[in-house]
Amino acid sequence: MQFRQTFHPRLRFLSELNIPLMRPLLHLRQLLPQLLLCVMTLSAACTNAQTPKKMFHDYSFTSIEGESVKLSQFKGKKVLLVNTASRCGYTPQYKQLQELHEKFGKKVVVIGFPCNDFGAQEPGDAESIAQFCEKNYGVDFLMADKVQIKGNAPHPIYQWLTQKSLNGRSDATVRWNFHKFLVDEEGRLIGDFPSSVSPTSADITGKL
Repeated sequence: MQFRQTFHPRLRFLSELNIPLMRPLLHLRQLLPQLLLCVMTLSAACTNAQTPKKMFHDYSFTSIEGESVKLSQFKGKKVLLVNTASRCGYTPQYKQLQELHEKFGKKVVVIGFPCNDFGAQEPGDAESIAQFCEKNYGVDFLMADKVQIKGNAPHPIYQWLTQKSLNGRSDATVRWNFHKFLVDEEGRLIGDFPSSVSPTSADITGKL
């Protein structure tokens, strides 16, 4: 079979030599760009594999008492995260959250995240919020310091909860106070529930 490939002038003479190894070597030269592209692709894949996305248990927050709380300490339990407010029509859900905490505390960690983003219904500071919750609803489940959820700088935990690109499950929009997110024992998002869903409803307790 005649070899008809066109080569660089300095290499053309090699195709005319009757040496069995020459033609494969010339073919290899033609494949070098493709091989280089494969190497670059594999290198990029390895780099991505070495920098995994942040998982739920990698995050932390500041408690209402001002202490740092790592979510990693809750591995092995489900976590229910709720954005709370003291002057909302759904504020009585504090009582149901406390009931859930008392009844299912061995299975699930309840965390309240006070937030003033929805109707400006949580205007107080950390101290006044804590006093309100304890006095009116006997709350002793974990409460965070006030957080931002809307706008350009939402709390990192809420970025994870609401973005599929981070949590790997679904996008979500927190539309009002007492929106609920449930995360499983391994830090995987189970789902979210709107304000109208009671914390003690079967929609939630059935997943504990």
